[in-house]
Amino acid sequence: MLASSSFHGRPYSHFAHSTTSRDNKPPISSYFPLTKPHSIPSVCAFLLSRRITSNRFKIRALNRESNGDSVAEKEAIPFFPHRHSVKIPVGDRHIIVETGQIGRQASGSVIVRDGETILYTSVCLSDTPSEPSDFFPMSVNYQERFSAAGRTSGGFFKREGRTKDHEVLICRLIDRPLRPTMLKGFYHETQILSWVLSYDGLHPPDSLAVTAAGIAVALSEVPNTNTIAGVRIGLIDDKFVVNPTTMEMENSKLDLLLAGSESGILMIEGYCDFLPEEKLLQAIEIGHDAVRGICKEVDNLVKKCGKPKMLDSIKLPPPELYKHVEEIVGDELVKVLQLKSKIPRRKALSLLEEKVMCILTEEGYVSKSETSVGTEITPDMLEDEDEEEEFVVDGEFDEGDVHIKPVSKKPVPLFYAEVDVKLVFKSVTSKYLRKRIVEGGKRSDGRSSEEIRVIDSECGLLPRAHGSALFTRGETQSLAVVTLGDRQMAQRIDILAGVEDVKRFYLQYSFPPSCVGEVGRIGAPSRREIGHGTLAERALEPVLPSEEDFPYTIRVESTITESNGSSSMASVCGGCLALQDAGVPLKSPIAGIAMGLVLDTKEFGGDGTPLILSDITGSEDASGDMDFKVAGNDDGVTAFQMDIKVGGITLSTMKHALMQAKEGRKRILAEMLKCSPPPSKKLSKHAPLILVMKVKPEKVNLIIGSGGKKVKSIIEETGVDSIDTQDNGIVKITARDMASLEKSKAIISNLTMVPIVGDVYRNCKITSIVPYGAFVEIVPGREGLCHISELSPDWLSKPEDAFKVGDIVDVKLIEINEKGQLRLSRKALLPVPEGSTDGAATKESGSGSPQKYTERSKFRRMGDGTGEETSSGQRKDKSPAPEGMFIKRYVGSGSRKSEQKTSTTKPDTPAAASASNESGNTLVNGEAQVNG
Repeated sequence: MLASSSFHGRPYSHFAHSTTSRDNKPPISSYFPLTKPHSIPSVCAFLLSRRITSNRFKIRALNRESNGDSVAEKEAIPFFPHRHSVKIPVGDRHIIVETGQIGRQASGSVIVRDGETILYTSVCLSDTPSEPSDFFPMSVNYQERFSAAGRTSGGFFKREGRTKDHEVLICRLIDRPLRPTMLKGFYHETQILSWVLSYDGLHPPDSLAVTAAGIAVALSEVPNTNTIAGVRIGLIDDKFVVNPTTMEMENSKLDLLLAGSESGILMIEGYCDFLPEEKLLQAIEIGHDAVRGICKEVDNLVKKCGKPKMLDSIKLPPPELYKHVEEIVGDELVKVLQLKSKIPRRKALSLLEEKVMCILTEEGYVSKSETSVGTEITPDMLEDEDEEEEFVVDGEFDEGDVHIKPVSKKPVPLFYAEVDVKLVFKSVTSKYLRKRIVEGGKRSDGRSSEEIRVIDSECGLLPRAHGSALFTRGETQSLAVVTLGDRQMAQRIDILAGVEDVKRFYLQYSFPPSCVGEVGRIGAPSRREIGHGTLAERALEPVLPSEEDFPYTIRVESTITESNGSSSMASVCGGCLALQDAGVPLKSPIAGIAMGLVLDTKEFGGDGTPLILSDITGSEDASGDMDFKVAGNDDGVTAFQMDIKVGGITLSTMKHALMQAKEGRKRILAEMLKCSPPPSKKLSKHAPLILVMKVKPEKVNLIIGSGGKKVKSIIEETGVDSIDTQDNGIVKITARDMASLEKSKAIISNLTMVPIVGDVYRNCKITSIVPYGAFVEIVPGREGLCHISELSPDWLSKPEDAFKVGDIVDVKLIEINEKGQLRLSRKALLPVPEGSTDGAATKESGSGSPQKYTERSKFRRMGDGTGEETSSGQRKDKSPAPEGMFIKRYVGSGSRKSEQKTSTTKPDTPAAASASNESGNTLVNGEAQVNG
């Protein structure tokens, strides 16, 4: 078959060349690619298409000549007859939903617009079902094209590559609310693809992506129970806003993303700054009302252009199989589910499953020795190869070709399939577990519905780490490690908006297979690991000190060493203790808890009231109806995430879960206070020291130097780790010891000082001699010119007659020109002959390093460019300040800062001055306090 790209998309070298025919028309060979020159069917197809095209052009020409009308006026039939568009009100604006124009071969496709942000989402499913399993075969891929914002990737490869972490989080936001709506027994692999095609910087695409995916699935053939949609809720000026813009979210105290259907809430995830549970419930209610409005409009659109659902493809295990399984192992299941330990219970359940399989096989219900049917090829599965050949260009098949390969038939079981038996056994196990919890009032480990597992915590396990903690809750354990560093350790992200996003705090979560006693592959972090790490990170972020109070970059690693439910919330608790152990001054401690749910209790002997479970285990998560994670302190919530396995829950059920979670958090926080040994709450001796200096912004270039040469030379000379300069005049010096820190501070202070005419500098070194004078280094890094006329009261023909490089002289600053260059004088400090009216210079003794004096003030601070005074310029003994001086400083305490601002007593040493906020320099090293 010949594709249209054969004419327009190929370079001339791909086509055959020949002479023109007699009628001046190029022969067929000049148009037709001779990749297969003897392909007669293809040539015939080409001639047929050429004839039809010629006739079409002739008809259009006749019409144009007859009445003069254009082709567009004659062809009144729309090119996309099945195109539909609907405008849906959301918050204070509308979103536009279109279908039928793009992606028409997909099972469902949709374009959704919010402002100038445009998303395209498609849904496709495989033609043949995969093997049955207890997990719906659905995959979600979301990608932000950099072209959507008119830019390319900042990396070396300009093509979008591996999914970024924030894209993975949006994939999870799409996946989680869709799964509960999928009908059991549908095993056709389903793929949802979503691309951001245009981004205006105002309307975020994440909530729009959830809505677009819900609409695409509703329009497709995939059988689902409800249409879903997603919205974001912000709290701005104590008012809830639906789908706020990115600018509005900068002032929001809440970031809530909610997805649901008309009947219930399916997923919530959000972060806030100690928001009370009552406020959070109000936001959820407003969000669900907005979701209902979107779902109603989408249902009307589905009635017009939705495809029929593939309900006949649903294959469920035979109902009588449930009865067989219960008869075989029902009594034994009750006993096994009472085992408290996870590993023995898992092994016992595995043995029971084998027992069921063996008995059903012996009775003839299942045949393990299934006879495979031979490879049988049916006529309708093949096409005659001679009928139409494909054309391969650059190693790729033409997109229009269909290639069907023979597929062998699958073996047919005798009665029940083995996979059906396994699915039924798992379902029966879940039923018995739920029945035990509701009817017996006891869970597998013997706890009541509100009881918390035994908690044990320990800090300071790793002596070389800056902070470490081991948090254990039941059979769930997290080893949290904190590392402190400078700005270079911050995580940089290449985002769609084009602004370099730098994360000063990040938490990385890992879940090795050994934590559940299994063998598995170790590689890049999974989507689950990225999602759990982000949840714990956002839960701890509100309690961190500001960068001004604690200028460190903070990295937290949470390695799950044992898991039986709620490992992300264990990361919150362990991470909080590790941060305290590292000396980070937290505003308050934070704890996290996971809540479960058994919804239909009447089925298991209850009164019908939903049963909320505190601190759920892995089996309760798998067999229950909800996984609701809540993190915060006694006052409010900082992060939350809810996933459910049913069609939705009501607001009253969520309120009950939130209030029960609050009581659980209080008990966990009380247990964390019993940590033994407790967190040290002061910086480790292995943590770097950071000195924060404030200089005039225009002096920053003096520190950096040409091409960064000056700052590199300072680092090499002093041995500090790094020097970070900012445009606002903030300079951060990171070092491992106090001596190098003080040395680099002195150099930068001299570089950025503001010299004043009249200042006197003693013991200065001549660095170079020129015919018109000598250059003198008044302080390290700063030079001035002493003209030949100012070198001596006597006349000199050339400077070399009296001076050489390396000589030590005393000079006085007599002029600063408009370029900032310094003019010095040695003659002004020499004794004046008797009878002269000039005042003699004040003689001051000095030795060692250069000392600076001024005629107007005996003491003046050199260093930060602010002109502030201190009681001494340098320590007399030149020794570095003792480290103990800085251990007494409280970092991040608001009351301490206010005391320093109002204090009138000035420090007596440069080291003490560097720890004072008044001098403009702050050395961060000392005891950290946790307020509250």
